[in-house]
Amino acid sequence: MSTLLKDIYSPAFYNHVAASLEKVIPGFRKPAFLELVLTDDFETKELKARMRHTTQALHVFMPAHFAEAAELLPAIIAQLKTDGFGAGRLEFLFLPDYIETYGLAHYESSMKALEHVTQYITGEFAIRPFLLHYYEPTLAQMLAWSRHEKYEVRRLASEGSRPRLPWAMAVPALKKDPAPVLPILENLKNDPSEIVRRSVANNLNDIAKDHPQLVLQIAAQWKGASKEVDALIKHGCRTLLKQGHPEILNHYGLSAKNIRLTSFELNTPVVHIGGNLEFVFRIKNEQTAEQLVRIEYAIYYLKQNNTHAKKVFKISERLFLPHEEVTITRRQSFRRITTRTFYPGLHRLGLILNGDEKEVKSFELSAN
Repeated sequence: MSTLLKDIYSPAFYNHVAASLEKVIPGFRKPAFLELVLTDDFETKELKARMRHTTQALHVFMPAHFAEAAELLPAIIAQLKTDGFGAGRLEFLFLPDYIETYGLAHYESSMKALEHVTQYITGEFAIRPFLLHYYEPTLAQMLAWSRHEKYEVRRLASEGSRPRLPWAMAVPALKKDPAPVLPILENLKNDPSEIVRRSVANNLNDIAKDHPQLVLQIAAQWKGASKEVDALIKHGCRTLLKQGHPEILNHYGLSAKNIRLTSFELNTPVVHIGGNLEFVFRIKNEQTAEQLVRIEYAIYYLKQNNTHAKKVFKISERLFLPHEEVTITRRQSFRRITTRTFYPGLHRLGLILNGDEKEVKSFELSAN
């Protein structure tokens, strides 16, 4: 059985989904749809290409006028649910993609369709071109959605307006000035849904990468509103914490002055690609009072151009009792993954306590 994500679009999937579409779309012909989708070059297509390919095949059988096609989407979703296709399945990203691809010139119909479709499969990617082409109206719509009764629509308001939404079309205006997004986040910071609050945190974390002072101001304003909001703020400030930003460290009372690092050793000074870096160290709270300690480590990955890219990993954050001392052992995988290329040569490992990098050691990454 394939483990490739793109293979969620499989012949079996299309066979089943075509049976559902045939019940709803007038003139839909299952054999013709399957022939359109399962082309000779289908296997060479990656995930996003397969999604768009599915969108285009569906378009052949949908009404020519987008407004009429958009009105069919709720019936399609209802039939899919009846036939056992539950909400949230990535395969059905082709439904909001249909709106993105064919609805850009039909703003009102597209907004209505996205509001419905996102309750079945997220419209966070499909909303992006509308932000580019109808910036102010779309932000106004998303502000209205932030008060919607359905949490999926409220999440679309926050997630779709992220300045740096991963794998999505860029919206440069949001990176330059996130101020229009702030009323949306304000409406959603106390949302009863954890999924929505996590989206607010992700949006704040995006903003922090370009406007750290703005997020620090928001953190100060929202502090103490509730334990849920406090957790949201901390997740939203995770990049600032990893960067050791002085103001956010002070915000959380994270001081590195009275923490001692000892016995830092690399158990595997030579690591083979596919293996693990193993290391050990000791931490002591030298205060006579308990102290909150955030423990992280940084890997300085060697790049192709012989420079290094730093990535910070969190180990834990907890209270240390007066004079408490602990030994910590960790391992970092260098198993081959699709999102990172490993280059043999000298890498570095740094240990970070409350934002302060205490010590750095080098290790060799070997291809053999």
